[in-house]
Amino acid sequence: MTNALHTLEKPALQAYLKQHIPEFGELLEIEKFPGGQSNPTYKLVTSDKTYVMRAKPPGTLLKSAHMVDREYQVMTALAGSDVPVPKTYHLSAEDSPIGTMFFVMEYVEGRIFWDPALPECSNEERMAIFAEMNRVLAALHDVSPNAVGLMDYGKPGNYFERQTGRWIKQYKASETVTIPAMNRLMEWLEANMVEDDGSTSLVHGDCRLDNLIFHPTEPRIVAVLDWELSTLGHPLADLAYQCMQWRLPSFKGLRGLAGLDRVVLGIPLEEEYVRQYCMRRGLSEIENWEFYLAFSMFRLAAIIQGVVARAEAGNASNPQAAEMMRKAVPLIAGMACEVVGELVE
Repeated sequence: MTNALHTLEKPALQAYLKQHIPEFGELLEIEKFPGGQSNPTYKLVTSDKTYVMRAKPPGTLLKSAHMVDREYQVMTALAGSDVPVPKTYHLSAEDSPIGTMFFVMEYVEGRIFWDPALPECSNEERMAIFAEMNRVLAALHDVSPNAVGLMDYGKPGNYFERQTGRWIKQYKASETVTIPAMNRLMEWLEANMVEDDGSTSLVHGDCRLDNLIFHPTEPRIVAVLDWELSTLGHPLADLAYQCMQWRLPSFKGLRGLAGLDRVVLGIPLEEEYVRQYCMRRGLSEIENWEFYLAFSMFRLAAIIQGVVARAEAGNASNPQAAEMMRKAVPLIAGMACEVVGELVE
């Protein structure tokens, strides 16, 4: 049993979960998953079945970060929709047996692809996997928030303006060294803010390939995970966030497709992927695509900086991985500046 972050006393947790999940069997094993930089995630093996527990990390946390209650809320709401999600069982309060808020969901069997180049797959499988990711993203954005009870899940309108302001504050609160490219990028985003076009949908916020569980043998998504950053927002934020992977290199914890021959691998080009999404949602061409990409890169860099800051504070979920990601922040910020034609001395 791994006990690096939380107080995981099996008898107390067993009694608590049995009280709130009547069918919960005897707790036999607690195992921490190696990922989960933001919210530590554990496998709970019982005498009857396996569950997953996802928790806030201990210690002082940034405001509006680590919102496991929002993850629980959105997955519960999406049950039975065209967006596959794990079944949810229970959300605790902050004064839980492990010392922080957590929720319990089902353990979904399947495959997680950590490398977007999909080296373990054939060309045909790669094409099908990317097409399925595209399909599920479009399905999410077609969900009516009102129809699933999430009309108050976020503020409609001016999404990019609000999110840029939020992540600038988050970044500055976790800043450990001065990074010129990040400062230039923040200035550019504020000076070149896109106008609100009134488009609002549920957005995942971190819908990359390794947050999806695929069927054990089929190119079919059986669960979308890691909804911490989900909200009501602009659907192009999710699309651009996915498309970052085409431009990012594989470097210090990042997993990108830059430098690979995607045609030879059977991976769609960025333009093809965007076109497929637009066809699924009945959209014409996308204007200001560079802004959406730059915003997504900035947001990712700010998230990574938060991981670095938590590592320095001693409460990162995976300190070794967090340290490896330190150099990724200036790298991503520099790439974003190049996307929008900004040079950083």
